Amino acid sequence: MLKSVNLFIISLLILTSFAIAPAIANEDRTKKDLSEIQNALKKSEAELAAQRKDIAKLQQSLKAYELNIAKNAKALSIAKQSIKDTEAQQAKQQRQANKLKQQQQNLQRVLAAQLKSAYMSGGNDYAKMLLNQQNTAQVERTLSYYNYLNKARIEQIEELKALMVEIEAVQTELEQSKKHLVALHQEQKSRHQALVDAQKQRKNNISELKAKLDSTKGAINYLKENEKTLVTTLQELEKEKNQTIELIGLQSSKGRLNWPTKGKLAHRFGQRKHSGIDWKGVLISANEGSQVSSIHNGQVVYADWLKGYGWVIVVDHGEGFMSLYGHTQTLLKDVGDTVRKGDIIALVGQSGGQANSGLYFELRHKGRAVNPVKWCRRI
Repeated sequence: MLKSVNLFIISLLILTSFAIAPAIANEDRTKKDLSEIQNALKKSEAELAAQRKDIAKLQQSLKAYELNIAKNAKALSIAKQSIKDTEAQQAKQQRQANKLKQQQQNLQRVLAAQLKSAYMSGGNDYAKMLLNQQNTAQVERTLSYYNYLNKARIEQIEELKALMVEIEAVQTELEQSKKHLVALHQEQKSRHQALVDAQKQRKNNISELKAKLDSTKGAINYLKENEKTLVTTLQELEKEKNQTIELIGLQSSKGRLNWPTKGKLAHRFGQRKHSGIDWKGVLISANEGSQVSSIHNGQVVYADWLKGYGWVIVVDHGEGFMSLYGHTQTLLKDVGDTVRKGDIIALVGQSGGQANSGLYFELRHKGRAVNPVKWCRRI
């Protein structure tokens, strides 16, 4: 639009240079031309303002889509863990059921052997033994033996009955676990589909947002605004962070910190980002959904969506040291949470309008960005 306005101005100047009308006619013509130029500029400014409004709306839509992605990704992560826990419980219940069945079989074999023994010795008529007066001592010993066996059989039968009740209870629990597992798998499938749908909507939204940004020639200002927002946010966090938690900082771990996720460095600290803007951190290329770990003990002081950086989580490590993790798919910790070195705090994503998945990682000391390469282990 601006290019067409420039051509329009050039054309007017050429026409004016060849004009041979009286001075008053030239004055009228000039006023008319000025009026047309002013109207054209107003129209161009109005179109630019409308485009900026569209961009603001698209950014809000992007935030909503990425919120949906984060919620579904977190729910999917929880569902996966629930499935894992339920399968472990199911395996434990199955082992218990197998053990009880083995006990049942052993008890049944013992009873069968006793019944067989009693049958084999059935030639000794119980009534005859009672009437036998020739060897009373032997009769008493035999009767005592029979009484002992009968009592033992009754106890074993009662034990078998109790065992069968216990087996039935375990089998019932096992069936309930199986039903719960089926429901969890259905939920996992539903969550996964919701995540895919939200990612598709986000992709379409990003394409539209990129087209709008390109058409307004405001990409540099957009990035500078994002940079300013991030610096301002970190400065505010530096002032407002909780002083009551004792944290030892990162100085003693310099050069020995683990990277927050596995991947290659797509952009390095200090590289030129755009005109007048350098990278204040690093961008690590990683698969979407990969785990993001805290580099050291600390407390979460920020966990929210930030324009240009998507879902961002900031951890305060004490002594003026802070670490920032951006463009994540979802956040797994909240403000105020205490985290230890290696704790999973987020998942890698594409939030903030990124075309490819990756993690933006930044280290700051007393508000000043420092090169993470000098603080983390060699990749």
